[in-house]
Amino acid sequence: MEIRNFCIIAHIDHGKSTLADRMLELTHTVEMRNMQAQLLDSMELEREKGITIKLQPVRMEYRDYILNLIDTPGHVDFQYEVSRSLKAVEGAILLVDATQGVQAQTVSNVYFALEQNLEIIPVINKIDLPAADVEGVTKEIVNLLGVDPKDILHISAKTGKGVIELLDRVCEKVPPAKTEIKDKNLRALIFDSVYDDYKGVVAYVRVVEGEIKQGESITFLGTNVDDRVVEVGVFKPQFTATKSLSAGEIGYIATGLKDIRQARVGDTMTKTDQKHLVTPLPGYAIPQPKVFAGLYPVDGSQFHVLREAMSKLELNDASISVHMERSHALGQGFRCGFLGMLHLEIIQERLRREFGLDMVVTTPSVLYHVKLTSGEALDVHTPDAFPDPSFVESTEEQWSKADILLPAKYLGAVFEVMQQHEGILKTQEYLGTDRMLLKYELPLRELVVDLYDQLKSVTSGYGSLSYDVLDWRPADVVKLSILLNHEPAEALSVIIPRHKAEAIGRSMVAKLKDLVPQQLFAVPIQAAVGGKFVARETVTAMRKDVTAKLYGGDVTRKRKLLDKQKKGKKKLSKTGSIDLPPEAYIQILKR
Repeated sequence: MEIRNFCIIAHIDHGKSTLADRMLELTHTVEMRNMQAQLLDSMELEREKGITIKLQPVRMEYRDYILNLIDTPGHVDFQYEVSRSLKAVEGAILLVDATQGVQAQTVSNVYFALEQNLEIIPVINKIDLPAADVEGVTKEIVNLLGVDPKDILHISAKTGKGVIELLDRVCEKVPPAKTEIKDKNLRALIFDSVYDDYKGVVAYVRVVEGEIKQGESITFLGTNVDDRVVEVGVFKPQFTATKSLSAGEIGYIATGLKDIRQARVGDTMTKTDQKHLVTPLPGYAIPQPKVFAGLYPVDGSQFHVLREAMSKLELNDASISVHMERSHALGQGFRCGFLGMLHLEIIQERLRREFGLDMVVTTPSVLYHVKLTSGEALDVHTPDAFPDPSFVESTEEQWSKADILLPAKYLGAVFEVMQQHEGILKTQEYLGTDRMLLKYELPLRELVVDLYDQLKSVTSGYGSLSYDVLDWRPADVVKLSILLNHEPAEALSVIIPRHKAEAIGRSMVAKLKDLVPQQLFAVPIQAAVGGKFVARETVTAMRKDVTAKLYGGDVTRKRKLLDKQKKGKKKLSKTGSIDLPPEAYIQILKR
């Protein structure tokens, strides 16, 4: 049987997982009684949010073909999952929603696929909806890919209309995988991996050359670790053991490894007796983290659980970077690099659900290059590592270029948002009659926190954004410290532009005033830059009526008790420490 390996790429919410469901049904890979919506989205979190977070492979048999499909995420924060999927296949179905048209992530994914020389099959989905604009979307795809309009398929993944024609087109157009195994040494590319309590580390592989069977000795070329194969198999979509995996196939190899760090994504696997004869496959460029945040357990004794959880997540999500660190306020934890704010939110939620961990997440930040007056250069990830302003000679930050696709009627609102975020408009062009593509340059710090959410809200959900990192440029930033009862709360400090210090300081102390629990004494909340205070609020003292037990008598008795209470409050305010609830950190984080 000939093998066709392909993936589905699209913007978020354009119907990738629904199309995968129909394909599984029509090829009878999954029995109808076991069928459910978004079958490949196996994580509870994916179903809840209605988005794909992890790439998911599945093997289908259709007529005389073996079809290996990889369902990919659509959100910009999970771009690395898409790029890994594209390396394992020969073709891609480009899915475009008939009601929304070409979006920013569609454009970004197309360029990815073209770089890999993949055969792209353009498809318009959701043609059954009343708002579908098939003609307009066809023009947009023609502009993007330069294809003949007759080559664009029209389908409805929900009803199954046109999906059989799409399967036939995949068999016809996608180049067959190379399957010769004679005289070939084994080379298999690991494009994903998970940890299984019984099988150890399970590597998802694309076998490029050769053949592998259960019980054979294997070597990971990148880490130079030898091991024996426990089981080989394919995804249907659950693990299904087979006798062997050979060239052209996509499947899994259960290694039995217990040390998670030994089977890295992008590594090449070969047989131990052939390891000196083969050259490693190119693998993947490790993605640059865009957002940095600290993760700490609420309960310090849970640190060992967090450490184990992080190593398992690192295996499952290769785009997260993790370094251990210690904070004065929060104890032992990890400094993590993420690809965006949604990525951070998903990891936090997975830690809570899969490992039962309650976390404190410090304010996200980006990387800065700081040059001191002494000539020393520092890389600063965290606000508490930012040096005193009097020692700083210059600071540099990363800039990014953003592509924003939107309906023309929202242009004014988007201009306003981008102005607030220090964006510099480079070009603007029309795509079709009423859609525009804006190209901006802006500091990465402005892009990573809440720009995406703001764009979605001002464009009623129709705007879309994709971005890439550019060069380093001079920055005028300062560290804003928050003091609770005159004690610095390091976890709440942030690095911000100097001209926004006062406004951000005021909004942070105003928000904290509602979050800090009342004490028996007044609690001042201050925001400071260096030695200068820029904002202050006071949480009033809890009122305890100490004179309630008095009845009658001279007024001096009442005065005496109130004075005694006053002295007690004064003493308490000097020694009393403030415990911020974890929710307060998270509320400030979503500033």
